[in-house]
Amino acid sequence: MGHLDETLANSRALLLQAGTERGAFVGQLSASALSTATASIAFALAARAASSLERQQVAERAWAWLCESQNADGGWGDTTDSPSNISTTTLCWVALGLATDVAASLAVQRARTWLTAATGILTEDRLAAAIRAAYGKDHTFSVPILTTCALGGCLGEGRAAWRLVPALPFELAACPHQWFQWLGMPTVSYALPALIAIGQVRHFHRPTRNPVTRIARNLARARTLRLLHTIQPESGGFLEAAPLTSFVAMSLVSMGLHAHPVVDNGLRFLSETVLADGSWPIDTNLDTWLTTLSVNALDGDLDEQQAERTRAWLCKQQYLTQHPYTHAARGGWAWTDLPGGVPDADDTAGALLALRYLDTSPAAAANGVRWLLGLQNRDGGIPTFCRGWGKLPFDRSSPDLTAHVLRAFVAWREHLDEPTRQRTARATTAAVQYLLRCQRADGAWIPLWFGNQAEPAMENPLYGTSRVLRAVAAVDGVGEGWIAAGHKATQWILAAQHGSGGFGAAPAIEPSVEETALAVEALCEWVLARRAAEPVFDETSIEQAVARGVGWLTTATASGTSFAAAPLGLYFAKLWYSERLYPLVFTVSALERARRCYPIPSAAPTGESDACLPAS
Repeated sequence: MGHLDETLANSRALLLQAGTERGAFVGQLSASALSTATASIAFALAARAASSLERQQVAERAWAWLCESQNADGGWGDTTDSPSNISTTTLCWVALGLATDVAASLAVQRARTWLTAATGILTEDRLAAAIRAAYGKDHTFSVPILTTCALGGCLGEGRAAWRLVPALPFELAACPHQWFQWLGMPTVSYALPALIAIGQVRHFHRPTRNPVTRIARNLARARTLRLLHTIQPESGGFLEAAPLTSFVAMSLVSMGLHAHPVVDNGLRFLSETVLADGSWPIDTNLDTWLTTLSVNALDGDLDEQQAERTRAWLCKQQYLTQHPYTHAARGGWAWTDLPGGVPDADDTAGALLALRYLDTSPAAAANGVRWLLGLQNRDGGIPTFCRGWGKLPFDRSSPDLTAHVLRAFVAWREHLDEPTRQRTARATTAAVQYLLRCQRADGAWIPLWFGNQAEPAMENPLYGTSRVLRAVAAVDGVGEGWIAAGHKATQWILAAQHGSGGFGAAPAIEPSVEETALAVEALCEWVLARRAAEPVFDETSIEQAVARGVGWLTTATASGTSFAAAPLGLYFAKLWYSERLYPLVFTVSALERARRCYPIPSAAPTGESDACLPAS
């Protein structure tokens, strides 16, 4: 089938090669300057405290990588393809300030120049204000960064260095976890380790003058440290993430606890996850997420052995008991198979869709569906980790998560028992109303976990709109307003296409393989749904857009043989990353659906393509 068939065949072959003997599909996260900086600080402080040459050498290798990856302007971004930002540049500046070699000294000088330009004048107060401004009311990342600055001597000396670091109420962690909901502060895993460790180190260096609070915190120190040890995963890595684990380790070292088991386990985790070049990614792996994306992109079309391995592996990743660290209910999936993972909505929805292709037992799916039902917020939307917590950016209801969950509900609704089916129907109605309310006037939706560095607000309406449009195509019988929202979203996507045939996050943003594939995939699913529902459906403009998008993908990927990953993924606190498999997975999914939608395409690889021929 011309260029589409060749590109699809090559892309499929590459994606299938990512499948492993254990059943997972494995990619590679980009190296992170922020992760590398925080890990190097943890190792450097621990090396000083324990006179460890081995730990010092790990820090020095990381510093060498940071020097080599510094941007031309003197700052650092989250990936080597990212523009410099205040948070990462500050942490790299602190890290290299602990080094003594000439290269590090020169890098520190250049970073100081960048930070001076960013803050107007590089004073302790200006720097702290700039970091706080970057995160607004969310302290889950600004406070760890300011803590690191204090530990590195960049906010002054002694007690004075901690005046700009907000105190955290770590004593609350000593309360039974059941109380958190009553207190209006349901917790998630990424908050608790930082709350304890950073709250304690700030209290250690600058205790509150309030005698009652000071006594309460002193009494809670031992208990919360025991809790920190209890919730540390077997791997040693909190969330399997280098930054969070590093923040915890460096805080305890600064308190004189360099021999504490949490520190030893954390540094062991960091030693085992460092990349060959001395850097760290933001997380160890996204294997569960990548596996579900791959299975769904391939429509479950795996050979019998690979299908069985993947089915068994995915079923094994489902949490069948209450999560040991976060107390999340059973039934969900995390993004990784490693012990630091936490069940979340996106990965659970993805796993349910993948298992539908793999024809697994409905029992696992029913548990997953019920887990998602228990997550739904009062506004009808779906958050990431836990219900009812809307104060942190990564725990509010989100259109992309809600749309993903709706598709999972549709996939399994005929296989559920009657009570669960009825609950799912009610949840679907509420979710649809939520999505209708949060659609922008121009037809777009804004996602949570993906963005674009070039977009003025660093958002990615193409990702969000394409994800929700797939849900509109999948969910039927919920009213004309829902279909009208889908038509409006389709028009937004069509208007976002560049003359070259590619798509970016928005009309004026440079195209990427990931975004172009997502747009083509969503448009094709919309066409297939409308053909079945509308006797007269004019798809001419969509057909042409799909043909041009396929042509752009063919050229950009050298007919499916070469894939460059863009930093579109967001980790906690808008920490950017790219993943090697994203462009490949999204392209396979797009081309599979384009071939199904238009069986005889004639897309030209130049981007100036003929229209796809209509289906026969």
